[in-house]
Order: sequence, then C-alpha cells, then structure tokens
Amino acid sequence: MPGYFSPADQRALAGAVIAALADAPPYRPSMPRTGAPLSVTMSNLGPLGWISDRDGYRYEPVHPVTGRPWPPLPEALLTLWDAVSGWPQPPQACLVNIYGADSRLGLHVDADEDARDAPVVSVSLGDRARFRIGGPRRNDPTGSLVLSSGDVVVLAGASRRCHHGVDRIYPGTSSLLPAAWRPGRINLTLRRVR
Repeated sequence: MPGYFSPADQRALAGAVIAALADAPPYRPSMPRTGAPLSVTMSNLGPLGWISDRDGYRYEPVHPVTGRPWPPLPEALLTLWDAVSGWPQPPQACLVNIYGADSRLGLHVDADEDARDAPVVSVSLGDRARFRIGGPRRNDPTGSLVLSSGDVVVLAGASRRCHHGVDRIYPGTSSLLPAAWRPGRINLTLRRVR
C-alpha cells in the first residue's frame, strides 16, 4: 500500500516509536547456534517481543537486556491493524527493525507464531529499501520492489508463508528520521502471536 501514511502521520509515528525506544533501547540480536550478529538492531513494542539469540527464535514479554516489559503499541499501529489486517484480534507484537546504510535481511518466513493464519503487517519509515519476495519454498523465484517511507505491506492468505527479505537500503532517500538515525530505515512489523 504505497504512501499509506501521509508525511505528517509518518513524522508522528516515527516520533512515537523513537520515544518508546527510550524504554526499550535497540540492541543487536544474534543468530541461533552460531551467535553471529544480525546486521540490523532491533527492539519491540506490545505485550510480546520477538527475540533471536543463541537459544533460538521466540517471543518474550520482556526486553532481553533491560528485563523490563516492552512499551505499548502506539495507537496509530492499532488503528492500522484494524484497517488492513482483516483479523479480529489485535496484534501482540511489533518488531522494530532498525536498518543502517549497510543492513540487509535474508530471505525468511515469519514462522514463530502459533497464530499461523494471522497476517503480518509492516510499515516502512525513513530511507527506501529494496524488498524481495518469493514463494513458500526458499528456492521459488523472487521479485522485488522498492519500499518508501509511509508504505505498508500486508502478508496475508497465501503470501503469509512466502519467503521475503530486504536486499538493500538506499541511504539518504528520506529526511524523516532525526539526524542521529540517518542514514537509516525503521521497519515496524505487526504480528498476532497466539
């Protein structure tokens, strides 16, 4: 959904997210087993947060560094979910991925949720990114599109189990985020977990 959020709404949402991250500071997660660091930093909002570390992928109610509960979801994200998800229950987690100029996210499927039919809704804020999406099998052909600040992507129905990732960031393509966050992109991924 290109340009779903207006520039003013993007500024308000980015401000709300960055303010919430004062209580849930971004940290660098690691891959299961190897402990290799991911190229993004992350945090979460909502009752549950997605965690990746040597012990695996899972959802937890508290920040792995501070031990405090995750901050609540901003109202704008709850309104978005109600408008586009088609799901009767609210999201339980909002993964906040923070991309720097060289960050990437390999092809993957969001598969750690018990609510496997619930959609995944994501919001792009900041610099543009090349988003890649394929099919349910890792070796299925893929296509890509460029996501701009304010765009919303909904993976629902058959696309819910499609492999997807981020190939690259286009630094300097947005002035939305404060200078300390640039170049960069924030992606907000809403999920129903249970």
